[in-house]
Amino acid sequence: MKIQFSFPKISSKPCTNELANSHLNAQRHKILSLFYQQITPIFEMSLMFYSHFQLLAIAISFFFFLLSSTIESRRLLKQQENSCDLFKGSWVFDNSSYPLYDSSQCPFIDSALNCQKNGRPDIMYLQYRWKPTGCDINSRFDGKVFLDRNRGKKVMFVGDSLSSNQWQSMACMLYASVPNSNYTLASRGQLTTLSFPEYGVSIMFLKNGFLVSLRNRTLRLDTLIGSEQWKGKDILIFNSYHWWMHSGRLQTWENYQIGDKIIKDMDRMEAYKTALTTWANWVDSNIDPTKTKVFYQGISAVHYNGSDWNEPNVKSCKGQTNPVEGSDFPGLRPDGDSVVKSVLGKMKKPAILLDINLLTQLRKDGHPSTYANGRLDCSHWCIAGVPDTWNQLLYTILLED
Repeated sequence: MKIQFSFPKISSKPCTNELANSHLNAQRHKILSLFYQQITPIFEMSLMFYSHFQLLAIAISFFFFLLSSTIESRRLLKQQENSCDLFKGSWVFDNSSYPLYDSSQCPFIDSALNCQKNGRPDIMYLQYRWKPTGCDINSRFDGKVFLDRNRGKKVMFVGDSLSSNQWQSMACMLYASVPNSNYTLASRGQLTTLSFPEYGVSIMFLKNGFLVSLRNRTLRLDTLIGSEQWKGKDILIFNSYHWWMHSGRLQTWENYQIGDKIIKDMDRMEAYKTALTTWANWVDSNIDPTKTKVFYQGISAVHYNGSDWNEPNVKSCKGQTNPVEGSDFPGLRPDGDSVVKSVLGKMKKPAILLDINLLTQLRKDGHPSTYANGRLDCSHWCIAGVPDTWNQLLYTILLED
């Protein structure tokens, strides 16, 4: 569109004094009025054009925002699909793959944990496989692969009888995988060592229920015991919790000590956290993550109260032959669970949590129960059994590293 501007001609006659100025101002006013009259439609058209352009720009921007959001959502969904929390899931019956070994052929099982030998009549508790939600554990435990990958290395379990439970399970799983390999078994003090000379691998258990020093019925929360034996190991799996819950005749301490201060009354979880922090500080100061992998075995569940799994009339694990169904446990997590996660979360050096709490909460059927040399045991686990899964998860994590 061609737009023409027409301005009135200004008189060329000379103008002087007030009359001349008045005449000039009148002409200027007339020119400006005509200019505004002609420029206004153009300005309005510009505004209209700008508004449409602006709306188009906003629409285009919004489209690309939605597109990028969709792409990001798909990326996150794909990432979720590819990732897997190994410790959230359920137990599925799998009698074609489990048990992983014949417990009658394993020479490393404590008599109180050898449930089949002790006369337990049912076998379904041996035939459950842990399935994480949303994925599968594709790498079935292979003891020969474990030994090959860890040639010349030392693996140490440090902790209470639940650590011993896991060590015995590992010993059986390895022994079953290489039945023709020679081995040596040695015990000295609180240390038990199973060695496979052909591979140069040692699997050790160091009994240490508190990790900190217990002397004269006083728990020294800021002083470790046995830490010199932890050094030089390639894989360390620590555990400490159940002894902290003991009471009555099972309680082996009366006081706590921090520095020179003796403390008579102290909240147990606060004491546990203080001791665990002492351990964490040692790891931060002494462990080289490029040489040593550190794990912490989470809190293993006990089953002495049926109300925890919605059976209020049940008083223990006695007679239980099936897991809790599904992937949720009705009862609460133990107090120590949050303590462990809090302490591990503040560590400078990596310590991987084997978060076995949920998967053990669901296994009210996996304890020795009345097949524990004449006593009721709803704290420890039959071997073969649930601890084999702990080692399967440990194996899976090590393979992925």
